[in-house]
Amino acid sequence: MRDPREIIIRPLQTEKALRLIEQQNTLTFIVRRDATKPEIKRAVEELFGVKVVKVNTLITPRGEKKAYVKLAPEYKATEIAARLGIL
Repeated sequence: MRDPREIIIRPLQTEKALRLIEQQNTLTFIVRRDATKPEIKRAVEELFGVKVVKVNTLITPRGEKKAYVKLAPEYKATEIAARLGIL
């Protein structure tokens, strides 16, 4: 069990990431390359006190691992983004 702060490197603030926050209640993070979806889910739930519905990941052309984290409807991605200083 790794520390959640080791798994999540940073939140993303691209136009697409901001649109996903508003429209799909989804946060976007750059995570460790070796992090698994269950680890990412647990890290986000522990760090932000939310419930995660789904995690999608991909490797960017720059070689970074990007995670799209969809929150349960009772939690608002906009609130988490505001706490992170994204919005």
